[in-house]
Amino acid sequence: MVIDFHIHVGSYSPQYPWVMEWASREVPGGDAHEYLAKYMSPEGMAGLLREHGVDYGVILAEANPLATGGVNNEDVAALCAGQPGLIAWGVINPFLVNDLPAELDRLLDDLNMRGVGLYPGYQHFYPNDARLYPLYAHAERRGVPVMFHTGSSIFRGTRLKYANPLLLDDVAADFPNLPIIMAHSGRGIWYDEAFLVARLHERVYMEVSGLPPHKLLEYFPQLERIAHRTLFGSDWPGVIGISRNIEAVRALPIGERAKSAILGGAAAALLGLA
Repeated sequence: MVIDFHIHVGSYSPQYPWVMEWASREVPGGDAHEYLAKYMSPEGMAGLLREHGVDYGVILAEANPLATGGVNNEDVAALCAGQPGLIAWGVINPFLVNDLPAELDRLLDDLNMRGVGLYPGYQHFYPNDARLYPLYAHAERRGVPVMFHTGSSIFRGTRLKYANPLLLDDVAADFPNLPIIMAHSGRGIWYDEAFLVARLHERVYMEVSGLPPHKLLEYFPQLERIAHRTLFGSDWPGVIGISRNIEAVRALPIGERAKSAILGGAAAALLGLA
């Protein structure tokens, strides 16, 4: 089983020119609008995943008006509806929502989403801020994973100081049964910190989207030790060649069991798909 835990798709609002300019540099043909339009339907996205040999794809909502704009929860839920291979993942911006636990319930119960994402560097908050604790407590009670974007970003408006994985040590210690996912695993600057937090806390997962797979052992020399809590992700459309990244993971000089866990086994267990 192959699970891509990190896919962005949808119409951004507001649609900042720097986001589309970046996307146009990444996609075939150089026109992000034309390229992405092919995949902004349940059938289009499901077809893309089949083409790349992916069994399940986690589709991420965004609510980041200070940086990338937003892809709202309702649109992501609609995109995934009726497609068993598409998993809708919600977003909460703590500056745009008053009742955080109630919003989590809405995402799970009304929109059938499987988890919630927070973007500290994009939304400008420290993840160990106590005002987020009611959300974490409720997610822990409901057994829902919370994904945090960690590490660097190329987009204007982001702030590195909020994206250090070490800030999640407090959250993991205070909510030991909360599944925590570190998207990008401290990309660019905090690989050691991300690995340490994952090693110390049994419910913390490293997610390696946006990282060159052939360099994973350079960034995380002991990766095999926590392969059972490491999640493959592409960061599509930032990384167009999903299948190439899958093959690069399969080529790593680690055990077959570890490769299987990274490519889908760990995610399947987390999501109850195993």
